[in-house]
Parts: sequence; structure tokens; C-alpha cells
Amino acid sequence: MATAVKVDEDAKSRLEELQAEIKLATGEKVTQQTILSRLIEDAHESKSDFVDSFRETTVPLSDEEIQRLNEARIESGKETDEDDIDDILYG
Repeated sequence: MATAVKVDEDAKSRLEELQAEIKLATGEKVTQQTILSRLIEDAHESKSDFVDSFRETTVPLSDEEIQRLNEARIESGKETDEDDIDDILYG
């Protein structure tokens, strides 16, 4: 059973371009429904990456965020080396 999905003109145009590229590259004619199904399947396989793409925050941090982070740091006056960090983290 097929269900209609509304997409804006830009998305529709890009879907048509993708359909044409597939036809040129493979010689196979595929429907837009097949393309969308494949895209959904691929997104499902890498679900965490896909979900993360909708988050408001981004990595790496912006210059402003880096500056705020650096301004919030304090100097403890105690020198720390890798062994100290390993002891703290791993006991």
C-alpha cells in the first residue's frame, strides 16, 4: 500500500536529479519510491548518525564556544602528567 508524502519543491527537484543520475550511471530506471525506500533503509542502518544530524549542537565547537570554554578554565597550580591522569581515570 502506497502512502503520499508531501515534499517541498526543492526536495522534489533534488529527488528527480538523483533519479536521473542513477539512470545515467547505471542504465537502470528506478522509481522515486524505490529511491526513498533505499534512503530510509540506509538511514536506518546508521540510525545514530542520522538522528545526530538533527541535533542543534554541532561538533567541532564554534570559535565562540571554544572561547567561552577556555575562559571558564582555571589553573589549579598543580602539574599533571599522563600517569596522574591514568591513575585518576583507571585507579
